[in-house]
Amino acid sequence: MDDHTNSLYETDALIWTETQIALLRAGKFDQLDVENIISELGYEVRKDKRQVAHRMRGLISHLLKYQYQPQRICKSWTQTIHQHRLKIDAVLKQMPSLRPSLDEYVMDAYPKAVRDAAQETRLPLSIFPRKCPYTTSQVLDEDFFPDENEKAVDP
Repeated sequence: MDDHTNSLYETDALIWTETQIALLRAGKFDQLDVENIISELGYEVRKDKRQVAHRMRGLISHLLKYQYQPQRICKSWTQTIHQHRLKIDAVLKQMPSLRPSLDEYVMDAYPKAVRDAAQETRLPLSIFPRKCPYTTSQVLDEDFFPDENEKAVDP
């Protein structure tokens, strides 16, 4: 890799990417910008993981709002729930190896989702269960919507 290639990576990512693709197709592996390719691949994986974590937080927050403020349920809430599920599913189709980590994603997202739901609903944090009241399967199930009568009570 020469200084021009490294400079290209820093100044025009599109041209750099197209150049790397052309070099790969031509079999000119000795000319590839290996370090920056590794960096880009790592970034893409982290980006997809962050997207799942972000979508999980938004999804759980909306499920909580749906359950704890049923009088305010609106079409935008159900659409948001649906969109989060679709986006998570799309990432999982591309990266099925993330599936075994989904329980962890739910567990990590839950405290933040509770804070989001409490802030948006103006309900006290104490009204929400300390642990996620939904299974990972329920969170991702396109037909699951929590029932207001099933509010979990912490012991």
